[in-house]
Amino acid sequence: MLDVRAAFPTSSLADLYDPLTMPPTLVKAHQELDKAVDLCYRPQAFASEAKRMEFLFELYEKYTAGLFVKEKKGKS
Repeated sequence: MLDVRAAFPTSSLADLYDPLTMPPTLVKAHQELDKAVDLCYRPQAFASEAKRMEFLFELYEKYTAGLFVKEKKGKS
């Protein structure tokens, strides 16, 4: 990813990630990264970005459950 972005030294991140003008090499690099990350979690790719996000948020909720519970103060 960094190598591909480095090929565009005069472009800002806003320029590089504009959906209308994103360089095809950067799109491909992101697709390859998505596949690699997907394989860390399951043997097949996700059907869509929405499915990937749904899965990751459910995983986040599972691992953070109980971390943000306020302790009840007892009566003094």
